Amino acid sequence: MSNQLTNFALCAVLAAAVPAASAQALSGEPANPNYKYSTPVPPGIAAPDSVDTRIGTLRFFDGFPDEATSEKLWDNLDFQRAVQAFLLGMPAVSQVANREAFQTLGPANTVLPIYEELTDSRSIILTGNDNTVYSWVWLDLSDGPIVLEVPPKVLGTANDMWQRWVVDVGVTGPDKGEGGKYLFLPPGYKGKVPGGYYEVQSPTYGLWVPWRSFLVDGNPKPGVDLVKKFTKIYPLADAGKPHPPLKVVNMSGKPFNTVFPTNYQFWELLNQVVQQEPSDSLDPVTLGFFQSVGIQKGKPFTPDARMKKILTEAAVVGEATARNVLFHTRDRAAYYYDDSNWQLGFTGGYNFLAAPGVADFDAATFYYYLAILVTPAMEEKLIGKGSQYAWTARDAKGKPLDGGKNYRLHLPPNVPVKDFWSLILYSDQTRSQIQTDQRFPSMSSQTKGLKTNADGSIDVYFGPKAPTGKESNWVQTVPGNGWNVVLRMYGALEPWFDKSWRPGEIELQP
Repeated sequence: MSNQLTNFALCAVLAAAVPAASAQALSGEPANPNYKYSTPVPPGIAAPDSVDTRIGTLRFFDGFPDEATSEKLWDNLDFQRAVQAFLLGMPAVSQVANREAFQTLGPANTVLPIYEELTDSRSIILTGNDNTVYSWVWLDLSDGPIVLEVPPKVLGTANDMWQRWVVDVGVTGPDKGEGGKYLFLPPGYKGKVPGGYYEVQSPTYGLWVPWRSFLVDGNPKPGVDLVKKFTKIYPLADAGKPHPPLKVVNMSGKPFNTVFPTNYQFWELLNQVVQQEPSDSLDPVTLGFFQSVGIQKGKPFTPDARMKKILTEAAVVGEATARNVLFHTRDRAAYYYDDSNWQLGFTGGYNFLAAPGVADFDAATFYYYLAILVTPAMEEKLIGKGSQYAWTARDAKGKPLDGGKNYRLHLPPNVPVKDFWSLILYSDQTRSQIQTDQRFPSMSSQTKGLKTNADGSIDVYFGPKAPTGKESNWVQTVPGNGWNVVLRMYGALEPWFDKSWRPGEIELQP
């Protein structure tokens, strides 16, 4: 390739040296002076004969990739797209894994699981909460509209199969905590809709509707009784008719896993959602990433040996990338305070936007790998309502929290909450409650025996053994294991939002 550049790096240097306004000016020696109409080739257009890259040496004949280079580039492109498809597919795969766990209890529209004695550490659930009573239902709208009668005094929401917010129910929903009848309409529903319902148009046929009931003087039973008494599910066609009661399953004390897999099974679960849900319920770019790795609605997912190997490795790298985004967040906007390791649960709101109309990929990856369920009520400024979250996996010096070491967290006086605050410890591996000798690895303003300092402040201790005299304010950790913690503020008040009150950092103790 006479007179052509032989190195991409040189192309970049030359391109940078040419002013933008004259970048395409064709001046200088022609590419091949032996021909009458030959012109110079502007920098950055021609390919070299060979170039060394992170994926190896690439070779070309006058810009035409040779066979070995072509194979290498296809493998690389498929792998890159597969890693991105993994990260983009996490919300849906998390949802379908959650639903598959539920279906071991019974079909959608028929079962009401409830943690009557709270969620303990035997359940592997992304950032599961042991301070409130969890109960939830799965709705299947594939046969038509479904009525869900929501009990009073709950805080809940509905997410579709792509794990996007659809509607709140309960305290932050249209029923305002009074309970009521919600009518969920399937995608594209054109039928007549009667009055007397909170009408909700769902983008997908599958819907997850979880809610929390709150303790009354430390007792979960009043909330449990309301959920059991008032929760009903039935087809709209059966409204006003007798219908069978829901199957209620007490989940407390039962080992149960809803966390999504990150091996090859990930792709099979993603394919399940793509096949079951309308294509117009998701954007074309995301569906395009799924299609590029062989997952497309109406077509079988049958990757050959080469593609299966790429997908298997992409799941490993995708999961490692998600862990890196979670534990090594590089965007300072994701932190509550400039000089702190406390991070927001949501960066860019519950729909993870860096700017209007611009997706924040790392914010979404952070959240969907760590947790499950989105709603504005968990991130908007709602004084005295909803919930706020702060998360950290590092101590005051920025070091990872170590289960073999001892730490102290200081909470200043007058924690600004209308309802209560809590701290729950989670495994870095499972993002679920750590498993120790304590059934509930947590501390909260509802903890019986919690000691308060003379000035009203509170010190909470973490470590393998309780400091002498601090047993009531101690959460056990496991040597050799890492951990992270979520500070929850239920009914957060103005000093939380204006940052005039802030939690201390987690201090390593001698």
